[in-house]
Amino acid sequence: MIHQYKLNGYSIVLDTCSGSVHSVDDVAYDIIAMYKEKSADEIVSDICEKYKDREDVTPEEVRLCLDDIAELERGGKLFSKDIYEGLAFDFKNRSNDIKALCLHVAHTCNLNCEYCFASQGKYHGERAIMSLETAKRAIDFLVEHSGARHNLEVDFFGGEPLMNWDVVKKTVEYARSIEKEKNKNFRFTLTTNGVLVNDEVIDFCNREMHNVVMSLDGRKEVHDRFRVDYMGNGSYDKIVPLFQKFAKARGGKSYYVRGTYTHLNTDFTKDIFKMADLGFTELSMEPVVCAPDDPYALTKEDLPVLFEQYEILAKEMLKRKKEGRPFTFYHYMIDLTNGPCIYKRISGCGSGTEYMAVTPCCVLFPCHQFVGDEKYSMGNIWDGVTNEGVRDMFRSCNAYARPECKDCWAKFYCSGGCAANAYHATGSINGVYEYGCELFKKRMECAIMIKVAEDEEND
Repeated sequence: MIHQYKLNGYSIVLDTCSGSVHSVDDVAYDIIAMYKEKSADEIVSDICEKYKDREDVTPEEVRLCLDDIAELERGGKLFSKDIYEGLAFDFKNRSNDIKALCLHVAHTCNLNCEYCFASQGKYHGERAIMSLETAKRAIDFLVEHSGARHNLEVDFFGGEPLMNWDVVKKTVEYARSIEKEKNKNFRFTLTTNGVLVNDEVIDFCNREMHNVVMSLDGRKEVHDRFRVDYMGNGSYDKIVPLFQKFAKARGGKSYYVRGTYTHLNTDFTKDIFKMADLGFTELSMEPVVCAPDDPYALTKEDLPVLFEQYEILAKEMLKRKKEGRPFTFYHYMIDLTNGPCIYKRISGCGSGTEYMAVTPCCVLFPCHQFVGDEKYSMGNIWDGVTNEGVRDMFRSCNAYARPECKDCWAKFYCSGGCAANAYHATGSINGVYEYGCELFKKRMECAIMIKVAEDEEND
């Protein structure tokens, strides 16, 4: 299977199963499109007719191009066969090892964001704070169920985790105290809205947190539309200087300034560029997750606008890199040389199997987006996974679980997509969130184009 598209002056051919990317001229692009459907003589005739005004397009040159395509096919770099389908379900049945937990240390928040998928941090329940005993038990649970894995990941999440800052600190200290004995290495991430960031938070996170995610929606008027306190006051002016100080102090350690765009700011590249102009170099911008009848929900009519925005973003990133002021965008970070192993390409994020969320009252859910939905309660950190039916459902989530995905060129980049998005869109974790698929495929086209452009620039 191949995927062909043109973007920013590049004619790109992607071979799905091998991951090979080919940047070709228009003639080769057209020949490849015909290669499996027509005979060599038919292709020579059609191409020579189409390019009859070009002296360099001769029957001999077309046949040479056909020979090159045949060589790439024999080498497994074009029209390669899918050898992974039979492995998809087997891979996820091999182990019950858990590698990561999302600790919901605070089911409460000091902001009142209307579009919050977590119902202002309460997850459609009561406000709650995780105790230190629960947090420490969660660390022990992760160690006990991690098998031979050495690197383990813990995300401090909410709500707003800084509202339970003392437990965050003491949980990290506890985990560090058992690392050597248990032969584990913990990597911590903190996600914050920034309101409670101070020098102590910055210093501690820069020592202990592998990554920090800072929530900022871009332009002041966009950010303050939704990210307000309970008095209705916007948070932009307060958090931007704190985030600037935080990011600068990271000293090369990972962070992301992450925003959300909605129907009300489909020109979201202006928000990304604003964040870059504020000095942030590691950026992410996500489409809103909400009910389709919400006034800020993305619509079908928004799609062409969003596609154009992603192209504008890709071109601007290339321009700024040449100017010596680059920034990264989370969804454009792909490695065409190595990339994820085939297990990750097939089975995805591991929610419900390798990765789980823990609520303040000890309950396990497949990931943070399922928290509060009792159908997906998996057990607890004391008794372990007791609802094997849920875990088995998530084992079936992979790039081959949905008929719609089987022949999709992007399946090894999305690994079958987000189970939570599928569930919220269709009512089934094995459904297809078509809107999200369209956005994802456009992002991948842009990301691959950036790599092609950078490689050609280097050459």
